Amino acid sequence: MVMNVADALAAYRQGSGGGAKIASVADTGSGESFSSALKSFAGDAVKSLEEGEKAAAAGAAGKADIASVVTAINNAELMLQTVVTIRDKVIAAYQDITKTAI
Repeated sequence: MVMNVADALAAYRQGSGGGAKIASVADTGSGESFSSALKSFAGDAVKSLEEGEKAAAAGAAGKADIASVVTAINNAELMLQTVVTIRDKVIAAYQDITKTAI
């Protein structure tokens, strides 16, 4: 599946409720740097995984609604899949760079 970078950033913004301010591909003058965008994404990923863990613990204790537990766990699972996909893409890009003849 080929994905445009601008579409991926727009999907991330929509999935995070629009709270993340990531510079678009065409916008080079304003917005966050790449490293701060990654830090923001990593923070969101950790927060999502923590919320899923807390919801699962509350559900196991009988203190949470099953719908909220399932939603939190699904969000955490989606975030984990996104992180793993990004990691795989970074590793593949690194391997391509190391194969390049200078």
